[in-house]
Amino acid sequence: MEGKLIIFSAPSGSGKTTIVKHLLDTNSNLGFSISACTRDRRGRDEKNGKDYYFLTPEDFKQKIDNDEFVEWEEVYVGAFYGTLKAEIQRLWDSGKHVLFDVDVMGGLKLKKYYGDRALAIFVKVPDEETLKQRLMARGTETEDSLSKRLFKVHFEASFQDEFDVVLVNDTLEDALKKAQRLVDDFVQNGTIPDKATVI
Repeated sequence: MEGKLIIFSAPSGSGKTTIVKHLLDTNSNLGFSISACTRDRRGRDEKNGKDYYFLTPEDFKQKIDNDEFVEWEEVYVGAFYGTLKAEIQRLWDSGKHVLFDVDVMGGLKLKKYYGDRALAIFVKVPDEETLKQRLMARGTETEDSLSKRLFKVHFEASFQDEFDVVLVNDTLEDALKKAQRLVDDFVQNGTIPDKATVI
């Protein structure tokens, strides 16, 4: 079996993490790619090697120099996130296809690197008003942070045509079914829809 990659990217509030968690819970042949980062652990719950690979900035930079990342970025000064080649190989060696929950730029880098071994899915809500309501419902947004998030959403949405599929998350139940169909078609038949197919 040749290992494949299924990439989910989306602006904040689109529901990609919920979709990814559901796919992991219901598909034993999928494994989640754990990212490396340089931030501190949040609370006691976060575990190294389970939630993230927690690295020092020095270790992270050393791995960049050694070409150990498929993709990485400095999200803000001194805060690095990335995907280790060894992590993907670890999952393939265990007989699983790799599932990603990554930001838009990371998703495009992964797709470019792995080509037809990867299916890149962009998740979006039907309209901005829906997104606004979802973000407000979290109860974590101020007017200012909401405005910044929406600006970022517009920027990230400008890249959706570079993905294989645009999955519209109108109702969660439908989105989960569509996501499962995409995964099944890709894993079983290698089916990649025409660029930027909207479903």
